[in-house]
Amino acid sequence: MANAYQTLGEFIIDNQEDFKYSTGELSRLLSSIRLATKVVNQQVNKNGLVEDILGDVGEDNVQGEAQKKLDVFANDTFIKALTQREVVCGIASEENEFFIPVESKANSHLSKYVVLIDPLDGSSNADVNVTVGTIFSIYRRVTPDGTPVTIEDFLQPGNKQVAAGYVVYGLSTMLVYTTGNGVNGFTLDPSLGIFYLSHPNMTFPKDGNIYSINEGNYVHFPQGVKDYLKYCQKSEGDRPYTSRYIGSLVSDFHRNMLKGGIYIYPSGTNHKYGKLRLLYECNPMAYICEQAGGKATDGYQRIMDIDPCELHQRVPFFCGSENMVNKVEEMMAEYPDDKIDYVDLKEKVMNQAK
Repeated sequence: MANAYQTLGEFIIDNQEDFKYSTGELSRLLSSIRLATKVVNQQVNKNGLVEDILGDVGEDNVQGEAQKKLDVFANDTFIKALTQREVVCGIASEENEFFIPVESKANSHLSKYVVLIDPLDGSSNADVNVTVGTIFSIYRRVTPDGTPVTIEDFLQPGNKQVAAGYVVYGLSTMLVYTTGNGVNGFTLDPSLGIFYLSHPNMTFPKDGNIYSINEGNYVHFPQGVKDYLKYCQKSEGDRPYTSRYIGSLVSDFHRNMLKGGIYIYPSGTNHKYGKLRLLYECNPMAYICEQAGGKATDGYQRIMDIDPCELHQRVPFFCGSENMVNKVEEMMAEYPDDKIDYVDLKEKVMNQAK
């Protein structure tokens, strides 16, 4: 039974038996993430006070985006925390082109888990003191224990996740995660450096009145999305809905889960298949969304059933309150030609790689 004074560490231990692969290793992995989160939080809170943590590094990451100094710091911090405790056999980061094999000093390659991470979601907001976050996803490896990890260990559909979570670095710092038994949120007490259970059993309302989308890209949106936005803005019944868009997936998702709403990043923007990465952003947030009673799709099909074809694959993303996602899917269905054929896409990627 959850209580208001339960710490994250106590919660992980108390609920370890709910996880069918329980060996203690996943608990140590989550503890590593907790430690890295506190280090990153400390640095984020110095934003504006410490000059050398602001601004761009002067280089682009693998995504072609300008790297922020906080991006690099967060990436290094999480990789260091996960490798030093020898709890994972591989790490993939949005900031790195290739995955990172992790060898245990005592038992090489024996760890069972791989982690995929977006170390600092919404980092373009950091220099203007707007909320940023971290997103992580955990899978059991599919290659044999004791062997080096391969790309197959990372290219798993989201329905194979064993845990996922995010961190919000805002007015207060919150860590929200699931291991497939509901969603729970923990708030950091900065005076003690301890996360306490503050939001047990988090759920999406079935309906909401908030829609989150960058409407500046409207002219490039698929027609189904345009139709849905017109629906949201029409004065009828409980509409018009309220438009709220921060530009940080973690922040927009977190607000919508608490208040009821839908987040949309469709195709047809500057990126053919949308901006968000399937493995680092969409899959973990979809897992959390579904565990909280919400729904996550690409406008036509469940996000977590998509078979990934590459490490930094991008997909359209619609997630939030179930009835709102159902409505936009209903409108998207009127334009079946906009549906992405992921089987065909994977074949093309594999042929290009030969």
